[in-house]
Amino acid sequence: MGAFNLGLKPHTGCFLLHPSSPAVSPHTHRCRSDTQSAPGNAKAITLSGPNGQPLSDGSDTLPTAAVTLLWRGAARLTLPFLPDAAEDGENARPGRASDAQQAEPDRRWPKDCSEVPRGSPSGIYVIQPAGLNPIVVYCEMNVTDGGWMVIQRNRQSTEITWAESWSTYKNGFGNVRTEYWLGTEYIHQISKQKVYQARFVIWDASNRIKFADYNLFSVENESQGYRLRLGTYSGLAGDAMTSNRASTVHDNMKFSAKDQDQDTSSSNCASSYGGAWWYSACYSARLNVKGAITWGSLCSGNCKASAILIKPASYC
Repeated sequence: MGAFNLGLKPHTGCFLLHPSSPAVSPHTHRCRSDTQSAPGNAKAITLSGPNGQPLSDGSDTLPTAAVTLLWRGAARLTLPFLPDAAEDGENARPGRASDAQQAEPDRRWPKDCSEVPRGSPSGIYVIQPAGLNPIVVYCEMNVTDGGWMVIQRNRQSTEITWAESWSTYKNGFGNVRTEYWLGTEYIHQISKQKVYQARFVIWDASNRIKFADYNLFSVENESQGYRLRLGTYSGLAGDAMTSNRASTVHDNMKFSAKDQDQDTSSSNCASSYGGAWWYSACYSARLNVKGAITWGSLCSGNCKASAILIKPASYC
């Protein structure tokens, strides 16, 4: 995907990750603790297989799930492998860690990636948004002063169908190493705790990276349809979210899925065009889709990849 790195590099730490689906058989691996690689309260992770060797990128599936934290010497990591579930559309969804605070009652986890100490590497981190149990996210620490949380990542060659239900999108699915959706409810809960900005990262048909920045970003609650609110645009990707005609604008739109039609079209855009998104009637940008990523006039169905990053607005 070019020089802009949103992939995972191994880091260290220990926690227990519960399978999000009872149908998935967990595979147990060991992990090790190394606080030097992740200063402060934020800890990144290294996954090791039964032979003690680090698992390589793409060889395992780490969903965007909540964790039970076991920062006590040699712990065990229970990691669900999901190849069969992914094929059936039963992708991993974020779970909950009801006993996380009991495991470390005095630990204060960052509320988002902006609270991860500067100089920390990009990778998977445990955060605890206000009012929620700890969850696992990917923090991009190398772009524009770091502190960005990746809430969506997709690529043209994705194995995810993206044709998931409202509840699956609500709770999140996919592989935090590759393509995933953090979860609409998590995105809402995170975006309400501070004033956020957003960066839409688009790899065009020639694999060139372009940004679309919006100086405000928020998602309303479920009763409001997870309506998207964006601020002023800047960047080189083109404004595919706020400046289009009413039939293709995405700003101020409710989130729609195949089984929850909240768009402004007489038809169901999510059913017609795939995935779930802030459709109007229907779209100028479409990132949650298999093999046909679109961003305005930059790339229509042939974008190589996408990512959505958020962090607190710098002027607040």
